[in-house]
Amino acid sequence: MSLIYLSAAELSAKLGSGEVSSVEATQAHLDRITAVDGDVHAFLHINAEALKTAADVDARRAAGEQLGELAGVPIAIKDVLCTIGMPSTAGSRILEGWIPPYDATVVSRLRAANLIPLGKTNMDEFAMGSSTEHSAYGPTHNPWDLERIPGGSGGGSAAAVAAFEAPIALGSDTGGSIRQPAAVTGSVGVKPTYGSVSRYGAIALASSLDQVGPVSRTVLDSALVHDIIGGHDPRDSTSLKDTWPSFAAAARAGATAESLKGLRVGVVKQLDAPGFQDGVKLRFHESLAMMEEAGAEIVEVSAPNFEYAVAAYYLILPAEASSNLARFDSVRFGLRVNPAGGGTVEDVMAATRGAGFGAEVKRRIILGTYALSAGYYDEYYGSAQKVRTLIQRDFDAAFAQVDVLVSPSAPTTAFKLGEKIDDPLAMYLNDVTTIPANLAGIPGMGLPIGLAPEDGLPVGLQIMAPARADDRLYKLGATLERMLEEKWGHTLLSQAPNLTPTEMFAASEGAV
Repeated sequence: MSLIYLSAAELSAKLGSGEVSSVEATQAHLDRITAVDGDVHAFLHINAEALKTAADVDARRAAGEQLGELAGVPIAIKDVLCTIGMPSTAGSRILEGWIPPYDATVVSRLRAANLIPLGKTNMDEFAMGSSTEHSAYGPTHNPWDLERIPGGSGGGSAAAVAAFEAPIALGSDTGGSIRQPAAVTGSVGVKPTYGSVSRYGAIALASSLDQVGPVSRTVLDSALVHDIIGGHDPRDSTSLKDTWPSFAAAARAGATAESLKGLRVGVVKQLDAPGFQDGVKLRFHESLAMMEEAGAEIVEVSAPNFEYAVAAYYLILPAEASSNLARFDSVRFGLRVNPAGGGTVEDVMAATRGAGFGAEVKRRIILGTYALSAGYYDEYYGSAQKVRTLIQRDFDAAFAQVDVLVSPSAPTTAFKLGEKIDDPLAMYLNDVTTIPANLAGIPGMGLPIGLAPEDGLPVGLQIMAPARADDRLYKLGATLERMLEEKWGHTLLSQAPNLTPTEMFAASEGAV
């Protein structure tokens, strides 16, 4: 099997045994990017130092140095994260070509663990979007169907993993931007507990909602990355000082669990809505039946305030975004546009922001500024924060009854590019199932559970756990992943269409 089809854990084992070198693994993925990314457009920038870094890891391993489990494994990085030596644009023209003088904490931890950054992945501008169609550098395409969206805002990271351009990636999740792309690309994505992974060096959208997390093809791979990037960071004022268990150990325990006996799984009534796509509902209820058959107790729970989550989110997020994006003022860094005939600092700022920000960013800045304006703060932003508290209480009440909560990761499979680009409200509703977890700060995982029969596209399950109980995601996720693959006789992504006619994909027969 080609190196690109190995999971990060499988590739790590071959690197550790000396069967494969990091240079070979990195070159294989760079070749894959060259072969297919012209169609997928998952990457905005390729790391020119990738092979040199890989060669250094090989030399250190050959010298007998003890390296971390994922040392030498390539990884893709969402362009929202600052990186020394590579541009960090957040998908925006206003930061085109900007190379930060420092790494985000999560990136520095990857480097310290000797992973190989392949490059930066495409995203909706400043993470504002649900389809990766709002990137200033053009949309990313879903590897399952190049005419469809890969989810957003982290569609580039999810598409890179699903297209076998990278075994693992980093994303960020403000309202579902890891879990929703995972759902529509057949990958695994995790939003950790808020504050458990540093946001230092992540270009901010909404500071009380943003969280960095892993994207992968297996639950174990996400856990391995989570173990590296997590933990306290004194440079992040919201960083938790907790001591965290090994999430890889939790995933391995889940993968070998004989049953789910004793586990109470809550189904959120408000997130199992009648308006969801038929194939999504079918696969979701099949997964519930599988968990129940394995011994789990399925309990319906009600979260009545989830009805208002999308509305509250789209007041809180624009308000925080309008504040965070004020720093892009043409004076300190980034793009500068000088009006014809000159002008004041305010004129230059207006010209720069007008040229540098896209339509969706401008829309949300205007919404957020209005919501924070005198006379409207209490009516809009203040009310939204009260709703947020009610949603947190709904979660508290639910977790008093169950160990984990589950729902579909997205209400539909991937829709066609351009289908909702002119209807912002329809686009916003794509995150209806994922937004509540961000408002409450709890962890969530997106896990592939099959293909919708009507279109043959991936469907995702969302698993949510109480704050600080991220290990529950990995235990249940790994168990369910194993049971599904035993049922199918193959992995979900082995059913994805070939992107190049010369590559034969070894896949078992049978529909998922």
